[in-house]
Amino acid sequence: MAKIYTKTGDNGETSLYFGERFFKSENIFDILGNLDELNSFLGLTYTSRSKDKKIKALVIKLQRELFNLGAVLAISKEKTPLNEIQQYEKKVKELERHIDEIDKKLPALKNFIVPSGEINAVYFHVARAICRRVERHLVKEVKNNRRTDLIPIIKYINRLSDLLFTLARYSNKLSDKKEIVWGR
Repeated sequence: MAKIYTKTGDNGETSLYFGERFFKSENIFDILGNLDELNSFLGLTYTSRSKDKKIKALVIKLQRELFNLGAVLAISKEKTPLNEIQQYEKKVKELERHIDEIDKKLPALKNFIVPSGEINAVYFHVARAICRRVERHLVKEVKNNRRTDLIPIIKYINRLSDLLFTLARYSNKLSDKKEIVWGR
């Protein structure tokens, strides 16, 4: 791409990977835009004060996976290789391993907690909320456009939000910040 601007989207349309034109108001662009926002917030967690090198490496890995996921979703339904989507079943297991590994280092969760504490924890909480938004739009895509092929990706995004919640809690623990318990 020679220039950052192409002027082809100036009328509210854009294209996916294989050149099909769509209005930018289509749900798929909500998904892709929210993935981009999620990826950007994960970048904030990486650049902030966290000194845990394993967490930083994990964040970079997640960012790369989100870029790849965006590419998979930008391919039309008819042209998306099924194995590209099915790989997310395996990635769910990887996320669960990370959650279990980190969760062992945390106190048992007995109450709802308020998103707060150390700045990295708050960034992870915001990323988790954005991740849930991605999930809602994926579910809408499955429901409205019969994209049942996307179910493995929904599972992945659901588990990713669980990991982001766990990382938020872990960030507070590393900083000796007490979690605020929700109460009425």
